[in-house]
Amino acid sequence: MPADVTFPLPAPHGPGEVTVRHRRLGAGSPLLLLHGIGHHWQAWEPVLPALAERHEVIAVDLPGFGASPALPPGVPYGVDAVVPVLGRLCTELGIERPHVAGNSLGGLLALGLGRAGLARSVTALAPAGFWTETERRYAYTVLGGMRVGARVLPQAVVERLARSAAGRALLVSTIYARPARRDAAAAAAETGALRAATGFEPTLAAGRGLRFTGDLSALPVTVAWGTRDRILLRRQGVRALHELSDARLVRLPGCGHVPMSDDPELVARVILDTCAQVEEEAGRVSPSA
Repeated sequence: MPADVTFPLPAPHGPGEVTVRHRRLGAGSPLLLLHGIGHHWQAWEPVLPALAERHEVIAVDLPGFGASPALPPGVPYGVDAVVPVLGRLCTELGIERPHVAGNSLGGLLALGLGRAGLARSVTALAPAGFWTETERRYAYTVLGGMRVGARVLPQAVVERLARSAAGRALLVSTIYARPARRDAAAAAAETGALRAATGFEPTLAAGRGLRFTGDLSALPVTVAWGTRDRILLRRQGVRALHELSDARLVRLPGCGHVPMSDDPELVARVILDTCAQVEEEAGRVSPSA
């Protein structure tokens, strides 16, 4: 069952506290899962069973999203502020340098955790931060339209639309290439999460002018992009590969911006393969080395 953990803000943003809702399951080396803007931890449900067979999985609602309250007033939602919060979360949960997988905003934060030395591997699914200014404005326009739609539609209408494949396409086809694969409850719940996300506008504001840079050569990094991503266009994956010179780039055929529902088996395999590289590298080092 989901649980909450509350902890003090890390310096220099204190005093104050952060509360984070999370779902924890499975056994093995820890794997932290970070969702995208306007979403919640349930975005990972299609891949949780496969991941939990080999890892202790911690799927979180980022601050200001899902059931996690907003950050305290004055605390920014940029990478430099949120990454230390996630690092402190890991400390509170008793996990050290987890594998990290993230989607969109979560992919950007996963890369930020890797850059800060707080991850043992990173899988970034369509991460933000590799756009041109024109591409960023396009993405913000699409996201803003989704937010308006979620806030205008009454919940009763959302639930009625979610009962049919055509209605789910109307609600979530911007992020899924195969919206019919989402069940009615999931589609309605994530539309509600987008409507209620207190961190939505502050996160967009923090992303203006952002371009991710940094050296992650010390750990395995995979960047994966859906071929039918309608928000962050797939050519950004090539740009990410140029910035992250030691990363591998994986295409996700037929997947949209949130690929976990479109092809759960493929996405789980990509994440597990990235995590496995750490164990493989460790196995090549002799105990006396």
